[in-house]
Amino acid sequence: MSAAAPLEREHDMHLLAQMLRVRRFEEKCVELYSAAKIRGFMHLYIGEEAVAVGAMEALEPQDAVVATYREHGHALVRGVSAGAIMAEMFGKLEGCSRGRGGSMHLFDAATRFYGGNAIVGGGLPLAAGLALADKLQGRARVTACFFGDGAVAEGEFHESMNLSALWQLPVLFLCENNMYAMGTALEREESETDLALKASSYEMSAWSVDGMDVRAVEEAARRAAAEVRDGSRPCFLELRTYRFRAHSMYDPDVYRSKEEIERWRAHDPIPALTAELRDAGLLGDADLQELERAAAEEIEAAIAFAEAGTLEPVEDLERFVYAEEPLA
Repeated sequence: MSAAAPLEREHDMHLLAQMLRVRRFEEKCVELYSAAKIRGFMHLYIGEEAVAVGAMEALEPQDAVVATYREHGHALVRGVSAGAIMAEMFGKLEGCSRGRGGSMHLFDAATRFYGGNAIVGGGLPLAAGLALADKLQGRARVTACFFGDGAVAEGEFHESMNLSALWQLPVLFLCENNMYAMGTALEREESETDLALKASSYEMSAWSVDGMDVRAVEEAARRAAAEVRDGSRPCFLELRTYRFRAHSMYDPDVYRSKEEIERWRAHDPIPALTAELRDAGLLGDADLQELERAAAEEIEAAIAFAEAGTLEPVEDLERFVYAEEPLA
C-alpha cells in the first residue's frame, strides 16, 4: 500500500458516506410522503448524488450555493442539518425556512445556501447578482449555481450567462443534465444537445463531465472553481447524470422506458464507488455497515426533531408578508 493510500481511502470514504446520507434521506422522504407527513411538491435526487457531493468538495465556506427545487441533497452536503431540512418539509417552525418553504424552498444563511428555487432557472439571475456583489466588494468568492437541462431553454439562462461573461462575474455554472426537463427529452427541446458547446458560445470555459462518477465531478469542479476564483470569471460544467425516480412525486413517469432506467442504474454512483473500494481492499463489510448506521441514526434523529417541532400559530399568518396599507 502506498503512502498516499490512507489519505485517499479517508477521502473516498467521505465521498461514499455523503452519497449514502443523501440517498437514504431521500428514500426516507418517500416513506414520509406516502404517510402524508410531508405534503406539497417534492422532487427526489436519487441517482444524482455524485453531482452534489463531488461539486461541494470544490467550495469553501465563504462561497455561495444556489440550487433548484431538487435540492435536499445539495443542502445536506453543504452543511444544513438534516433536522432543519426535515422540519422544513414537515412545515414546522424549526425548519430552515420556518416551515413556510417546504421541500422546494430550503434556505440557510449560515451556510450561504440560497435556495431551493421553485421556478425553473430562477436561481441563475440570483447567482449572477451574488457574484456581482462579490466582485464589486473585491471578495474572492465563488457562487455555485446548480440547475437542470430544462433551465437552458429559459430566457434567464441566456441573460445570466451573457452578463456573467460580459462583466466577468465569479459564477460556477453547474448544469445537472439528467436528460429530461420534467417529461421532455433533451433532444425534443434543444437543437444543440451539447450543452457545454452551447455555453462556450458565451466566451467562457465549458466542458462536460460524467455526473455518475463522484471523483470525476470533484476533479472537474475543483479545476473550474479555481478558474473562477483566481480569474474572477465564469465557468460552466455540464454534469451528465440521471434521476432514477420520476420528476416529482406526482409524475406518472410514462415518458421513458423501464429498460432505459435500468441501463442507467448500472451506473449508479454509490454501488460503483463501493465496488471500487472493495476491490482495492479499502472497504469491508464492517466499514459499510458503519456508514449505513451513521446515516440511519442521523435520519431518525431528524425525523424525531421534525415530529417534535412546532406548527406556526394562525395568528402569525401575515407575519413576514409585505402588503400595502389598507385604503382609508
